[in-house]
Amino acid sequence: MNMMRTAMLLAFMTALFMGVGFLIGGRGGMMIALVVAAGMNFFSYWNSDRMVLSAYHAQQIDERNAPEFYETIRGLAQNAGLPMPKVYLYDNPQPNAFATGRNPQNAAVAASTGLLQRLTPQEVAGVMAHELAHIQNRDTLIMTITATFAGAISMLGNFAFFFGGNRNNNNSGGMIGTLVAMIVAPLAAMLVQMAISRTRDYSADRRGAEICGNPIWLASALGKIAGAAQQIPNEDAERHPATAHMFIINPLSGQRMDNLFSTHPNTENRIAALQAMAGDGPRPSTETVRPDNAVRKSRSVPTTGWGRGGSQPPKGPWS
Repeated sequence: MNMMRTAMLLAFMTALFMGVGFLIGGRGGMMIALVVAAGMNFFSYWNSDRMVLSAYHAQQIDERNAPEFYETIRGLAQNAGLPMPKVYLYDNPQPNAFATGRNPQNAAVAASTGLLQRLTPQEVAGVMAHELAHIQNRDTLIMTITATFAGAISMLGNFAFFFGGNRNNNNSGGMIGTLVAMIVAPLAAMLVQMAISRTRDYSADRRGAEICGNPIWLASALGKIAGAAQQIPNEDAERHPATAHMFIINPLSGQRMDNLFSTHPNTENRIAALQAMAGDGPRPSTETVRPDNAVRKSRSVPTTGWGRGGSQPPKGPWS
């Protein structure tokens, strides 16, 4: 079923890409767009995760340079029955995280240094469990491919702006076609991003709560991240807005346009769903999850420390 949904998404984004090419350059533009889309489909499948990680300057870590954080991911992956993903940190004061990769065997999770500094170990575990849930649900391939296509379609929209004013160009749709290429196509790509993130985040929240063993950890983390994201800009995300739907909370400064145009579901609704889940019944065991010390400084990780200001974190149920 997931393979079918991925194929349908690729077909839709390819058709949209070709349509923009037709509006800009007629049949010739459409054929060029088809060739480009085919190349992007192939490239995105194998490399979109590397592109996203590179865009945020993420650095891979292991048990040697961030042992406690790495061990947290290991324990959560064991709880979820997943292979150990690659683990990355990226240097940004805004607390946030995302997952990427074409399948669970080739997956990666990335957290900002701000996430480790501003959240408790329990909350960090909740956030990373959410990202592992995306991997388990095989959302990451769809999310990364959508980010690649959305960025390319927006770029084509800008291309249409420059060609729209040239009366000697091969634009088949005239001024209306140019406006569609400039406005409607990027909007359609954004709507796809919204639909993907909104429908999958609730599922990942629920599964993530099961993986970490306590819905309240994730609920508390979502509230803190949403509040901080409104105050702390993420310049890399602003430069790559097509990747916004990949994060656990919208990293863009315009995220207040929530109900209609946000790439994420309403945070208050997500928190309420998790709080309701906390009363559903017994929670799974979390004996294998033990993020109970500070992440120590290393040469390959820009910032360190776990808990506010790099202080020692409070003791949790795993202590």
